Amino acid sequence: MEETGEHYQICTRCVMDTSDPEIVFDEQGICNHCHAYDLAIQKQVFSGEAGKKILDSFVKKVKDEGQGKEYDCIIGVSGGVDSSYVAYQVHELGLRPLAVHLDNGWDSELAVKNIELLLNKLGIELYTYVLDWEEFRDLQLAFLRSSTPDSEIPSDHAIVSSMYMKAKELGIDNIIDGCNFRTESHLPRAWSHGHLDWRYISSINKIYGTKPLKNYPHMTFWQKIYYARRFISFSILDYIDYSKTEARKVLEEELGWRYYGGKHYESIYTRFYQGYILPTKFGYDKRRTHLSSLVCSGETTRAKALEELINDPYPAALMREDKEFVVKKFELTEEEFDDIMALPRRSFYDYPSYEKIIRNPLWFGLLKKAYRSIYLKGKNYARF
Repeated sequence: MEETGEHYQICTRCVMDTSDPEIVFDEQGICNHCHAYDLAIQKQVFSGEAGKKILDSFVKKVKDEGQGKEYDCIIGVSGGVDSSYVAYQVHELGLRPLAVHLDNGWDSELAVKNIELLLNKLGIELYTYVLDWEEFRDLQLAFLRSSTPDSEIPSDHAIVSSMYMKAKELGIDNIIDGCNFRTESHLPRAWSHGHLDWRYISSINKIYGTKPLKNYPHMTFWQKIYYARRFISFSILDYIDYSKTEARKVLEEELGWRYYGGKHYESIYTRFYQGYILPTKFGYDKRRTHLSSLVCSGETTRAKALEELINDPYPAALMREDKEFVVKKFELTEEEFDDIMALPRRSFYDYPSYEKIIRNPLWFGLLKKAYRSIYLKGKNYARF
């Protein structure tokens, strides 16, 4: 889905373009996402001996603090490449994790098999947090009706919250996640924003939902601050020489893991959302962000990325099958779904949020300082 027009521009280094309404280019035509990537790599990614030193120190800390406990850390597993490779790495490091998986009702059959196979071979125990489907379905529909370009926020917020909740329940101080700057950069705020903003999520539910969120795992602003201060969330892939290509090879050859055909396609809804709803309604092709990250990390070339973007996001027959499945699972008619798709586009900034309060000049300076000293300290172990 290549855009054209008088004001169209694409980055000369990656494949991000003006489908991001906030994109900025320098005099060489390189976008702000690439510059942010370079800065993040310098400041928050540690390769070679530097990464090994920090990782060894963290592993020792986890083992020391986990003595006498059944588990010494929490890991999240979705069945995707990054989280699966985290499980592999944690096992190789001799840690004793509890794997936490969020069942939101949309796991593909292959994802379930990959998780089961992976954890059985690694000897890692699994805890599955099963969402109240009727409540969660209503929240997802509320987000669709809100017409904001990220209906994945309900899942993402619940994933993070459920991991913190389990860590608190078991008295485990260390959470190891699969986030990494090498392959998860180039993320436009206009495309995806507000994942941890409970005021935003609850506001969407109050406006468009029909059920109170009694069982949905979540965290308020102050709970987020508490969790960030209380627990260490360690992005292990930023401290090894991580290559998604090599990770896939290891998972496939050593553990029998199978690829889904796209990033986050372990979820049927994610596959449909990224492959159909986002490009059809908003003109956003999520492959641009994924491919741009891989271009900057050296795992693919810009030419190959552009060639891949010529193809449809995923096979037309599978898209039709997914649409029928999603519409039926949401208990909608196709006409009702099409009516939702036709609603005027809106954004995060059209709804109440904690961010709007924080950005108030009276509060911004004080809260920003508190946020940096509390939240970021907990998020990045290398800052200690």
